[in-house]
Amino acid sequence: MTLHEGELAVDESVVRALLDDQCPEWAGLSLARAGAGTENTMYRLGDELLVRLPRTPDRAAPLRKEREWLPRMAPLLPCAIPAPVHAGAPAPVYPSEWAVYRWIDGVEASPESVRDWAAFGADLAGFVRALHGIDLMGARRAGELSWYRGGGLRDCDGWVTSALADCRRLAGAELDVDTLESYWCDGLALPGSPAGQVWMHADLKPTNLLVGADGRLRAVIDWGSLTVGLPDAEHSTVWDLPAGARHAYREGLELDDATWMRARAWAVAVAASGVAYYWDTFPEFVAECRARLANILSA
Repeated sequence: MTLHEGELAVDESVVRALLDDQCPEWAGLSLARAGAGTENTMYRLGDELLVRLPRTPDRAAPLRKEREWLPRMAPLLPCAIPAPVHAGAPAPVYPSEWAVYRWIDGVEASPESVRDWAAFGADLAGFVRALHGIDLMGARRAGELSWYRGGGLRDCDGWVTSALADCRRLAGAELDVDTLESYWCDGLALPGSPAGQVWMHADLKPTNLLVGADGRLRAVIDWGSLTVGLPDAEHSTVWDLPAGARHAYREGLELDDATWMRARAWAVAVAASGVAYYWDTFPEFVAECRARLANILSA
């Protein structure tokens, strides 16, 4: 499944060649496809490791962010996060950086894995509170740590308005895009966030939240969107969760009405752009985005 222009071809033979050349100590371990997202293809390596390979060379920068910052953050967070163990170099068979991480047991957050959504929402709020409380350690909102989801809503109005127009054309018969656009405009009309800049995961959707056998939050994965910025957009993915989790999350972080409205505007923006960009290439991701928009409309 190709999602982006210039995407690199990856299969087991490519990963084997990289391991043989750069990590011979792991070359004999079993290898199994472990999923693929919008940015990376992944393979489980043996029982304890995970190989992540960016879909395009320009999507390798997040791996460098993770190597630099995640080991510093891990001791300060209440659940597990990825631990990088090898930085792979570009090679003729795969001309991009790649990486190996420790495997983290767990399953994606879903109705099948979470027993108590209110407790899960409270767990997620506790994680976000801890993350946002970590000292910036000299990091600034610049370069690789300056993603759009940590900035202001007004800077995104052009492409969000375009994405909403595409949504209206593609899914307007099934989604109330006029109301979604009004929620976007409501967020734009508010003053900017008075909060200071914090560390943000910036993509806390259910596929990045791993649940343990007890049904509670066990790990937060895929930190490729790690940024420094204003926290409003961090809360946007909570509309991917059932209402009980959303309410517990909001209460746990004591989010006021203005922050909640800005977060809702971010939720509209990210989901609408996902529908527009991936409509023809990634139907599963489009379904996730449409479900988020439906949750916003029904809240």
